[in-house]
Amino acid sequence: MLEKIKQTADYLKTQVADMPKVAIILGSGLGNLTDFMTDKKVIPYSQIPNFPVSTVAGHSGNLIFGKLGEKPVIAMQGRFHYYEGYDMKTVTFPVRVFKALGVETLVVSNAAGGMNKEFKVGDVMIITDQINLFPENPLRGKNFEELGPRFPAMTEPYSRELIAEADRIAAEKGIRVMHGVYVGTTGPTFETPAEYEYFRIIGGDAVGMSTVPEVIVARHGDMKVFGVSVITDLGGKEITDVPSHEEVTKAAENAQPTMLAIVKELVNRI
Repeated sequence: MLEKIKQTADYLKTQVADMPKVAIILGSGLGNLTDFMTDKKVIPYSQIPNFPVSTVAGHSGNLIFGKLGEKPVIAMQGRFHYYEGYDMKTVTFPVRVFKALGVETLVVSNAAGGMNKEFKVGDVMIITDQINLFPENPLRGKNFEELGPRFPAMTEPYSRELIAEADRIAAEKGIRVMHGVYVGTTGPTFETPAEYEYFRIIGGDAVGMSTVPEVIVARHGDMKVFGVSVITDLGGKEITDVPSHEEVTKAAENAQPTMLAIVKELVNRI
């Protein structure tokens, strides 16, 4: 794995002169962020050694280097999911490469189903913590001290400093933001009413099929993390609506202006 990470990082270094310190995984709700980037260099995943290719409709497959405002960033347009059949080492491989390139801060976004009774569709939730319900941890197996410690602490998976800054930005812009715990599950099925209720009882506010593995690996590598979810559907025993991928995508698109306003400003303040 170390050789693959080095090989990929070395290739990217031949393509980009000055490496950014901030990387953004463009999940649902942040797809249009690249429209606001300047001085862009787009590298398809298919051209990058050892990179897999996303198989999910609506997820592109490009690594984009450029500037967001005045801040150099790497944008990952299209992430890899455990439910696609990838193992956890593959799902989190890009985060390992980011660390090897010198990235210090990771921003992640996703679409999530809400089980918090205060949430409504279209809300933006700043992630304060997470619950890992994936059957596999991406750190399982041999540990390489070059990548991080054998038993990394997850006391602060999401940077309190960045959360506080995002709250200030939201207040300045008059944006309603929620806070909550993100539950990560395998998918690809949407959750049953009983599962939503279970996730709520154990402390979750929203649930999705990504993010948790990437955050674990980022923290293993001592990167700061900021995470944000768009609440695209609601679940629970009293909810009878049937979610669909198309409806989730539409709700995420509608929430994009709000998420973009926060993330663009936050990145420039890092």
